[in-house]
Amino acid sequence: MAIIDYLKQPKGANKRTKRRGLGQGSGHGKTACRGHKGQTARGNTKKYKGVEGGQMPLMRRLPKRGFASQNKKEYQLVSSKELNILSGDKPITPELMKKKGFIKDVRGLIKVLSADKFKKSLEVHAHAFSKAAKLAIEEAGGSILILKKRSPVGYRPLAEDEVKKPKDMPVKSDDSSSKE
Repeated sequence: MAIIDYLKQPKGANKRTKRRGLGQGSGHGKTACRGHKGQTARGNTKKYKGVEGGQMPLMRRLPKRGFASQNKKEYQLVSSKELNILSGDKPITPELMKKKGFIKDVRGLIKVLSADKFKKSLEVHAHAFSKAAKLAIEEAGGSILILKKRSPVGYRPLAEDEVKKPKDMPVKSDDSSSKE
């Protein structure tokens, strides 16, 4: 049975375009719905967003406070309750979290928060961990892996030499021969 044959468009689904400038009999002749004279009546004009014709625009009338940081980091939060559901036989990666519906975007930043104790030892991969979550995972015998910050392709775990450690102070040599 072909249901498509019986389908009808709702009334007003296809609206004809307003044809302007076709003479006075059309109702849209002469000025073609642009009004008399003025900037917008002329050709090659664009009415910009927020222009209110001499009146102070709304965006300038409203007070402004603070600023929006360009370097704001928005984390997708995952709680320990959610992670307790998973089995501990394989590492918990962003792909697995996405598959289970804990996060929306694999390429976004992920932070693990602790709501209660971990029941199993888990290997969790995320960009950040709360102190309580880090402690809870390690108490349960699990391990954490801090992922490198956002990349256009996805993520990659930090190498051991990339993990944040206190930087060694450079040693300055006091060679008087090099100054000569």
